[in-house]
Amino acid sequence: MKARLVRIGNSRGVRIPKPLIEQAGLTEDVELVVREGEIVITRIASTRAGWATAGEELAAREEDQLIGTPVSTRFDLEEWEW
Repeated sequence: MKARLVRIGNSRGVRIPKPLIEQAGLTEDVELVVREGEIVITRIASTRAGWATAGEELAAREEDQLIGTPVSTRFDLEEWEW
């Protein structure tokens, strides 16, 4: 599909038809990447997408333990004052 760059202040923009936005699953925030003369627009995945499933898989394999032994600090020994 052909499109034209339009002026937006000191910048330029492209009007993207609604069907293309819906088909690509784009929302308000997108990621822009330049690759060999192309500008690629992609949706941003949720920051913690898949964490719950990954945690459940670790627990099922019993790999959800601390790597090292916890080290106590002075904050563990002194009474906290709020």
